[in-house]
Amino acid sequence: MPSHEAMEQAAAWFSLLQSGTATDADRERWQDWLAGTEDNRAAWAFVDRISQRFQPLQTHTSPRLAADALQAAKRRLARRRIILGTVVIAGAGGMLSWAVWQQPGTMDTLIAWGADYRTATGERREIHLADGTQVWLGSASAFNQEYDARLRRLRLYTGEILIQTAADNQHDAGGRPFIVDTAHGRLRALGTRFNVRLDDEGHTQLAVYEGAVQITPTAGIPGTTITAGQQARFTAEHLETPAPADPAREAWSRGILLAQDIPLGEVIAELSRYRHGHIAVAPDVAQLTVLVSYPLDDVDGALAMLQQTLPIQIRRPLPWWTSIEARTQ
Repeated sequence: MPSHEAMEQAAAWFSLLQSGTATDADRERWQDWLAGTEDNRAAWAFVDRISQRFQPLQTHTSPRLAADALQAAKRRLARRRIILGTVVIAGAGGMLSWAVWQQPGTMDTLIAWGADYRTATGERREIHLADGTQVWLGSASAFNQEYDARLRRLRLYTGEILIQTAADNQHDAGGRPFIVDTAHGRLRALGTRFNVRLDDEGHTQLAVYEGAVQITPTAGIPGTTITAGQQARFTAEHLETPAPADPAREAWSRGILLAQDIPLGEVIAELSRYRHGHIAVAPDVAQLTVLVSYPLDDVDGALAMLQQTLPIQIRRPLPWWTSIEARTQ
């Protein structure tokens, strides 16, 4: 990943070159900057790549038009991903394509676009399933539902879900098991309220708030049961030691980002899940401690609150690029 300094410089150059006011001398200086280091070139490639997704925002001043343009851009991106997935499937006879396709979660990203239940970035949904189970679906999340005579099953493809299971009173005395499958394994609920999240580091994260949940990783390694007040992360091959459950993994369903003595960088990473565009945090402020709760439905308002309570300043050199840095005196 390019350095924060190079990323900020790249965003500034992009803003100038898109402004219509850049001179020939400015373009020459940009070329010199670009040729200066590999870090600069990587940063420019990153900014240019992000800009392709949000280009419509640069040509609309109306918030409504900008929002419509952004949705159109997202639909185009979705179509490109579907086409890419088809190409990969068609070429799966090759060793490289097959190896890529076998990675946990690779196909899930594609399937998520056509899932039974899904949300867009910044959206949350509350869903009532046929058996009375309640499911809260987080931002940019997707799952399929499969109920049959033997079990009640959800398959989480992206994002996270908070689940309050209901008793299965319409079947035999034992009822059908309630399970959640991810790319990394199976979770079996034992009368419970729990959260399942696919994190950015390639893990499934489970937090249990009522009852208990049994984890069975895909690779067949020994599983475990996580009880109320505990959480654990796992992959198909590895199960981490349980830790105290994070209240934030339940609070998001109420539209709250619960920040209890956590670094600013982690707060921003969470807020970024609910907002389009890129938010960059300077390394010298990323470890500042945050102790207040923030609204997930108003990320700009949350950023303004952070700016009021911490020694930081927020800049927006581009409509889709936000920078957080130390406040200058």
